[in-house]
Amino acid sequence: MYATILYILLRNFHWKVVVCYVAAIALTITFADQMCSSIIRPVVARLRPANPDNPIVDMVYIVNGYRGGSYGFPSCHAANSLGLAMFVVFLFRKRWLSIFIVTWAILNCYTRIYLGVHYPGDLLVGGIIGGFGGCYSVLSLTNSHLFGTFHPYEEKRYKTMASHYLCRIADNARYHYIFHN
Repeated sequence: MYATILYILLRNFHWKVVVCYVAAIALTITFADQMCSSIIRPVVARLRPANPDNPIVDMVYIVNGYRGGSYGFPSCHAANSLGLAMFVVFLFRKRWLSIFIVTWAILNCYTRIYLGVHYPGDLLVGGIIGGFGGCYSVLSLTNSHLFGTFHPYEEKRYKTMASHYLCRIADNARYHYIFHN
């Protein structure tokens, strides 16, 4: 999946822009994963359905002995896959690609229920967190309060897209820091 997305990016954008998008995808996934696993999970501390200490463990079908970790709320798999999906959906705005990537993300989420390591609510909250992260990443790359709206297909107007995107991200961060703190 990741190789396919990289191929699509390389076919549509200059390599410098692709480097910025790959960095933004990495930041999106890092945000979603760390928000779920390091911040929310320790606070909520809800046991996974397949956890031996969970009272419903006898009703859960365990696949190949896989039980996951101790806690499962929210799902990092859902956050990461839907974060990536929303990034791609909002970046390209192509129907066939959007349907494909969202279907992939939903199937990825379903595997977590099938394995018995998440409740549906875990996936829903993880998906919301990841979707927010993906949308925010694309919007921070394509919109700026200081320079107006920009869409990546207008890249031919700029000589150095990588520096353009990095400056936009820095300006957007400065804007939010100055006017919202």
